[in-house]
Amino acid sequence: MTPEDVNLSSAGLDRADAAVRQKIDDGVIAGAVTLVARHGEIVRTTAMGLDRRFPRKPLRTDTIFRIFSMTKPVTGLAMGILADRGLWKPDDPIADHLPELRDLRVATGFDDHGRPVLADPEHPPTMRELLTHTAGFGYGWDKTDPLTRLYRAEKPFRAANLDDFVARLSRLPLAYQPGTSWRYSLSMDLQGAIIERLGGQSLPDFFHEHIFAPLGMADTAFHTPPGKRRRRAALHYTGGPFRLLPIRNPLYRDPTAPPEAAWGGMGLVSTIGDYAKFAQLLLNRGEWHGRQLVSAEAVTAQMTNQLPEALLEKGFHAGHMDLRPGFGYGYDGAVFHDPALAGSPVGRGTYQWDGAAGTWFWVDPEHDLLYVGMIQLLSYQAPPLQKITQALLADALLDR
Repeated sequence: MTPEDVNLSSAGLDRADAAVRQKIDDGVIAGAVTLVARHGEIVRTTAMGLDRRFPRKPLRTDTIFRIFSMTKPVTGLAMGILADRGLWKPDDPIADHLPELRDLRVATGFDDHGRPVLADPEHPPTMRELLTHTAGFGYGWDKTDPLTRLYRAEKPFRAANLDDFVARLSRLPLAYQPGTSWRYSLSMDLQGAIIERLGGQSLPDFFHEHIFAPLGMADTAFHTPPGKRRRRAALHYTGGPFRLLPIRNPLYRDPTAPPEAAWGGMGLVSTIGDYAKFAQLLLNRGEWHGRQLVSAEAVTAQMTNQLPEALLEKGFHAGHMDLRPGFGYGYDGAVFHDPALAGSPVGRGTYQWDGAAGTWFWVDPEHDLLYVGMIQLLSYQAPPLQKITQALLADALLDR
């Protein structure tokens, strides 16, 4: 199978590879693995550069990467499976499924002593708002946000399990009236708690039984077993111009067994081939080798913009993502619902997200195309490879 067999230019894919390789040559990243598929056929998988420089260790197509927030779209799919069972609806109050959150209040300001001034929510935050980062939660990582002090006091990510996590969040106020703004948040981690309660399994077990095992994603999990640790990529950060230093994972430990608290917003490890299977399932609208793992309706809802243009006109930022008119948010991932308006060359309906260590992916249903890229650079200086490769893949389409 050649790229031309699916109307992709080999020369165009070469240019995309060259753009990524240039970042390696410039010392910005140590290495990368990328994959391109169209019409259900993988036409190129490229491993380039190094996992480690000292000792020298090349990246391979079976290298296991920490995908951080690329866990979120997987959580969105799991929520779709539960929606198919009739266990939740978009307009349900979150508290219908997490009763601990029934008495949430909204911080409208702070008094002279730094204490939040609280008001009742104009309506209880809903499941739709939870899946679109509009319920009012935060992450507690923004040093400029006065709510961060409260998040740090509760330490939600130090929770022993997801029930403890929900209990800690029940003591925190919302940052704004539900539905009135967008804020990148731990909403997907709360979805993990909902999946455990509605699904009757731990989050790792639910993901494995209903998504990873059916797709054959053998290397994707919330842990790296001891026998696979040699395949797990080194995590880097930029220690200065053209210096890439391996570090321990500062966001959470890298477990060798399933963790007690598995986060729906981060924590998975995966390979390029495994994540491509997940991406292909999205393009297939939930079908995999003749079996419907999740309904087309659920996948369509996940990949459909859920935010009004009036809200997008305010503009919101998360990592390399700039939500704006034409580029909105579905369930647990961003959507180009009007690429021309957003100034992007991708097809209408393109759904995407990325991860804190620089991994990225998108699925383009208009062109029946998917792309996955994996690096391990935990740095705000990570290059915008999603945007770079999207432009080059658009040029590689022979039937555009």
